[in-house]
Amino acid sequence: MLNRVILMGRITQDLDLRTTTGGQSVLTFNIAVDRNFVKQGEDRQADFITCVAWRQQAEFINRYFSKGRMIAIEGNLRTRTYDDKNGSRHYVTEVYVDQVSFTGERANQSDGYSQNSYRQEAPAARNDSPRQTAPSRAAEADSAISIGGIDDFEEILSDDGVPF
Repeated sequence: MLNRVILMGRITQDLDLRTTTGGQSVLTFNIAVDRNFVKQGEDRQADFITCVAWRQQAEFINRYFSKGRMIAIEGNLRTRTYDDKNGSRHYVTEVYVDQVSFTGERANQSDGYSQNSYRQEAPAARNDSPRQTAPSRAAEADSAISIGGIDDFEEILSDDGVPF
């Protein structure tokens, strides 16, 4: 069986690191992930995905990320149900975070949920070791490359001749 999720989006709220009664750190947060297409005449749509990080991953995210920052995560999808105090059943789908990566975005570049941010940057190298440390500001600056602006692209109004 295979259950892998890879997402890159912006954190939508202030982070609140919590500790379980057993002493484990847990962080639940949402990220906004833009959809790949925009229907003509409509605004870009985004999906808001709930993510859960435990232990060192939770502490790492809480220390180096904040609301509005771009984050890349890898994990697995989990579903659960619960009954609230009124007896209503709720279904929850969450991504349990295994890996976290910086996106190459500098902290002062995060501009919230700007619909017009068409600048793309190279992802930072992934660190697969169990303990992760933040790269220096100089290393983050060196990893960012600019692909171009919106004026460098042409809008194609039909899909005639497109092979896919």
